[in-house]
Amino acid sequence: MATDYDAPRKTDDESSAESLEALQASRGANAQTAVIDVEENDTAEGIDLPGADLSGEELTVVVVPEQSDEFTCSSCFLVRHRSQVAREKNGLKYCIECEG
Repeated sequence: MATDYDAPRKTDDESSAESLEALQASRGANAQTAVIDVEENDTAEGIDLPGADLSGEELTVVVVPEQSDEFTCSSCFLVRHRSQVAREKNGLKYCIECEG
């Protein structure tokens, strides 16, 4: 967008008044409210608020054992596919990222 730097500048009072008028005009007939997408079956317990105390909650996770085509990197301890083995030393395997 081109800007004409020689044009007279508006003062802060003029621009704030114009922007306030523009906001009021745009909100006039089409006033909208914020809507949270919550299903009927959801309760207040299903919504987590920022900073909420979750120390009494339990986390249920299904742990899948290491597969035959995977290994655990001895440096970063991430489970990776065997194609990412960069080095094997003393029975310990290291991934490409740790060796790179």
